[in-house]
This record gives sequence, C-alpha cells and structure tokens, in this order.
Amino acid sequence: MNNIKIKGNWNQLKGKLKQKYGDLTDDDLTYVEGKDDEFIGKLQEKLGKTRAEIASEIKDLLN
Repeated sequence: MNNIKIKGNWNQLKGKLKQKYGDLTDDDLTYVEGKDDEFIGKLQEKLGKTRAEIASEIKDLLN
C-alpha cells in the first residue's frame, strides 16, 4: 500500500474511517496483515474512489 504502516495504527485508523464514512461496516474494515491490496480494493468498491485517493486519505488520517 505504498509504504503505509497500517498494522500498528489499525484501531485508530478503523475508528477514523468509520467516523468519516458512516456507511462502512466492520466487515468492510476487516484488515488481514499482508493483504493490503484486498483491503484497498474493498474500500475502492465501497467508496467509489481510486487507489491513490484511498491511500492519500489513509495517510492523512494516520497523521
């Protein structure tokens, strides 16, 4: 996922994504270590955004 470190910040990121996008479910936000591409793909489908947009938003939320 372009060097985004999700693992250590996962609970924080999950909460922020749920706040920003109220329609995301816990199933949408299921993250499995090493399956970043699948996770991003799921978010792309649900939110209708590009991979770059999702990566940028995640980076912003982690900062």
